[in-house]
Amino acid sequence: MTTTLATPDRSPRAGARRRRSGVVAAGLAAVLALAACSGPSGADDLRLTEAPQDEAAEEAPAAPAAPAECADPLASYAPEGALPGPDALPGGSTMAAIRDRGSLIVGVSADTLLMGARNSLSGQIEGFDIDVLHEISRAIFGDPDRLTFRVITSGQRLEVLEQGEVDLVARAFTINCERWESIAFSAEYYHAGQKVLVTRDSTASGIADLEGQRVCAPEGTTTLTRLEQFSGIEPVPATTHTQCLVLFQQGKVDAITGDDTILAGFAAQDPYAKVVGEAISDEPYGIGVPAQNVDMVRFVNGVLEQMKSDGRWAAIYGEWLGGLGPAPAPPTAVYGRTP
Repeated sequence: MTTTLATPDRSPRAGARRRRSGVVAAGLAAVLALAACSGPSGADDLRLTEAPQDEAAEEAPAAPAAPAECADPLASYAPEGALPGPDALPGGSTMAAIRDRGSLIVGVSADTLLMGARNSLSGQIEGFDIDVLHEISRAIFGDPDRLTFRVITSGQRLEVLEQGEVDLVARAFTINCERWESIAFSAEYYHAGQKVLVTRDSTASGIADLEGQRVCAPEGTTTLTRLEQFSGIEPVPATTHTQCLVLFQQGKVDAITGDDTILAGFAAQDPYAKVVGEAISDEPYGIGVPAQNVDMVRFVNGVLEQMKSDGRWAAIYGEWLGGLGPAPAPPTAVYGRTP
């Protein structure tokens, strides 16, 4: 039996001020608490037990998919026809099995403010990524709150999908060819870029000005790998973005590098920090899906298409990422991948 963390039913706009202020109010104390209890399992970030496996999946594991072709990493599987309602999901489909199980098991962050973080007042996990998952839950169940959260680190995103421990991963997950070799992605649903966070009194105007300094990034990320391109910078890996922030606030690193969405959340927590420089990368975010569940990829892409066209995507952006400026046009989906 799965343990579902219930979240209140709401529109993307409802309660924005209350929820966002609840997360920010946690401050450094909440950050230190999360860092102290985060560990190799990823689930320790919130002291949650791991979501149990679907018994049917354990008894009859799906055959591994053939390596994915990757002429264009952004190319995903096109939706097939109109999005079916919960009562019209194709028999034998991944989505019907999830509906019958009763909850959608998702890998998320619990410490990435604005994207996926625990609200210290309500105890709920919330953010841009989380609201996207609520909409996928709504499409499968007719209920946005049928989510079982599996809190994971950045380095665990591939592992939990490859081993079938979750149905989806939404955790600031950059689409690239290497990852397509073992998992599948939805179409791009957000476009981020790598920048740096420094102290308020720093004279650095970008990552190129950090020669001779220690720069933190989470292990197992494209962000950390990209640091190796800059000579004279000492990369400092940490388990999570939150642990990078703790090291930064303790003066053990001089800067943090990461996607602008993540750094914007850090700057909101720490008035002595600022985000500087132009983006040094393109970070197209996708929903991670087990490679063999192509029907689920097509379904998720159908949900994303609806969200972009009916205004839900823009509303969610305004609620969580409005501090980055007015909502841009949603990323245009690229299709054409074949199983």
